[in-house]
Amino acid sequence: MRLLIIDGDPRFRALLRHHVTCRWPHAACVDYDPAVRGLPAPEVLACGFDAVLLGGPRRLDWLEAFARRSGFAPVVYFSASRGDAPARRASSLGATAVFGRDKIEHEVLNAAIAAAAERQARAREAGDRAEARFSGAAVPGYRCVRMIAEGHFTRLHLAECERDAKLVAVKVAMKGSGATRGAGDPLEESDLDKAFKRFLLERDIARRISSRRVVRVLDIGVSGGRAYLVMEYFRGGSLRRRMNAGVTPVEALRYALELARGLEAVHAAGVLHRDLKPANVMLREDDSLALIDFGLARLVAVESESTDPNLISGTPHYMSPEQGHGETTDARSDLYSLGVILYEMLTGRKPYTADKPMSIIYMHRKMPLPALPEPLERLQPLLERLLGKIPADRFESAAAAAEALQRAHDVLAASEKLGGDGERAA
Repeated sequence: MRLLIIDGDPRFRALLRHHVTCRWPHAACVDYDPAVRGLPAPEVLACGFDAVLLGGPRRLDWLEAFARRSGFAPVVYFSASRGDAPARRASSLGATAVFGRDKIEHEVLNAAIAAAAERQARAREAGDRAEARFSGAAVPGYRCVRMIAEGHFTRLHLAECERDAKLVAVKVAMKGSGATRGAGDPLEESDLDKAFKRFLLERDIARRISSRRVVRVLDIGVSGGRAYLVMEYFRGGSLRRRMNAGVTPVEALRYALELARGLEAVHAAGVLHRDLKPANVMLREDDSLALIDFGLARLVAVESESTDPNLISGTPHYMSPEQGHGETTDARSDLYSLGVILYEMLTGRKPYTADKPMSIIYMHRKMPLPALPEPLERLQPLLERLLGKIPADRFESAAAAAEALQRAHDVLAASEKLGGDGERAA
């Protein structure tokens, strides 16, 4: 028996657990505090639970929302009193059973829960289990909602975790590096090994970095000839999407500061990211950011046996000159990528563009940094410390870059506030 208990009163949640475990000693009851987590995302169906126990007269709107979600788990509702108006409304909204908080009959409650669980079991048997498939991979414990992105070698899916009704992202490797098969074909053993090793490295790197500014990796495995990685889902989307909507200079500096702090934690763990770009920076609903995709990252102290010192890996628009030329890189290479992102946030364009990737790589090494427009020219020295052509011309560390970004942010924010106050006064 698995139950999701949604109620704002921890004592009432404990009471319900007591009723349940008296009959089902090994039942798994997951607490859900509405004040902390808010209404479950629209994609959540609580599919991993036999029933949802929903309490509180103010939760009728939640019950109504759940009723509109096809396939949502059966709901047992708890109103203040069995005969009050919310209780009657709950029945009309599809609650499988309704109880008053003032008087709960133990046997009746457990009988209602058992009936709800039977209903859920029948729905599972009749349901289409294709929803558990992620581009050919069956990932146990997760329900596939939809595919949200597709790359050359991977597909990213939105999924619901059956353990806690939270949304996660599931990345599935579709083909190996250099593969000539179609994206829908299962990986050959050698490609599967490469994909799994890359995901394993990505998981291990993310786990060794203790920072909220780095994605949380939750699970990893192989299914149907495909490697998969389960990670935190970011409803806010990527920094690229945020940039496309437009950011102010103060916002640009704040995001750059957050990135520098994230790189500080990454570098402190002995890791170089090596593929920092707006698409690899994700935003949570509170607008905090996290670095993702450590597939090209490497540990400073451990070089892969297959590493070629002349191999160019990354995205040309955001590569440091040394990375673009296959030379030795250190933490200052990631700072260069940060500088490119900051320049793009401030100006709306990349510092160097060309038709061919190698031309862009050449420009990063040889061409001077374009000047910022006059209103932002005070930030030119900061950018030049990030975008130095040689590592020695850049900040010596992410911590030093963060300090400079913090000062620039505070000065610009204060200046804009004074300007705004002056306008309001006028």
